[in-house]
Amino acid sequence: MPVCPSGHTSEAADYCDVCGDLMDGAKRAEFAAPAPAPTPDPTPDPAPAAGPEAGPGKTASSTCPHCDTPRSGRFCEVDGYDFETGALHTAQLPAPRPRPLVPSQRTSSPRLTPPGPSALIVADREYFDTVIAQMGPDAAGLKFPPYSLERRVPLIGDQVRIGRRSTSRAILPEIDLSAPPEDPGVSHLHAVLLAQPDGTWNLVDPGSTNGTTVNGGTDPIGVNTPVPMADGDRIHVGAWTTITLSLQEGPP
Repeated sequence: MPVCPSGHTSEAADYCDVCGDLMDGAKRAEFAAPAPAPTPDPTPDPAPAAGPEAGPGKTASSTCPHCDTPRSGRFCEVDGYDFETGALHTAQLPAPRPRPLVPSQRTSSPRLTPPGPSALIVADREYFDTVIAQMGPDAAGLKFPPYSLERRVPLIGDQVRIGRRSTSRAILPEIDLSAPPEDPGVSHLHAVLLAQPDGTWNLVDPGSTNGTTVNGGTDPIGVNTPVPMADGDRIHVGAWTTITLSLQEGPP
C-alpha cells in the first residue's frame, strides 16, 4: 500500500487516508513537465479558386472564369463578370453590332421606271461636235454643258411630245427639255412620238426651227412625215440632246 510522507499507510494514491497529506506519486504527476505543443505546418492551405460563387473577401482570379479573358478591372470586358462579387452583370455588356447583310439578304432597289417603252435623255458630245462642224463660224456662242444629268421618261399614251415648256402657249411636252442645262436649239414643240395600233412608234417633226435627225444622220427628217422607230433608235434634237428609245415591253 502507498505510504505518505509522514509514514502512514493509505489506500488512496493521491491523499493520505490518515493525515490528508499529498502522496508522493501524486506529487510527481502534478509537477511533471508538460507535453510539448504540436509544431504547426509551415505550408499554408491553398487559396480557394475564384469562380462564379466568389464574393467579397475571396481571392479573385486574374482571368474571367467564364470566358478566360484577362482581368483589366472589376468587370470582365467580354461578359460583364464581377471579379469582386462573382456575379454576371449583363447590363455591362455592349449592344451587339448588326451583322452586315450578305448579297442574298440585301433588299433590291426599287425600279425607277415603270415597265414598258421609255426614252433616255442625254447630252451627247459626239452629236454636239457634228452640229458645230455643220454650223461653222455661226456656232461660236455654243458651249457643251460641263455637267448634265441623264434621265429616263416613260412613253405613256398615244402621243409623247418633245420640246420645251411654255405656259403662255400651253405647251407642256411629256419629254420636257427646258430643265437646265437648257438646250438652246430645241423648239417648244420640236417633235412628237406617235403610238401605233400594232405597238410600234412613229416620229414626226411638225416643223421645228433646227430640224430633227435620227441615228447620227446629218439630213433632217421631213416635216410632218412619219418615220418608224425601232428599239434602240436615237433621236437628235437641238445642239446636243440625244434621245434613245427603249421600246421593249419589259423594263430597260
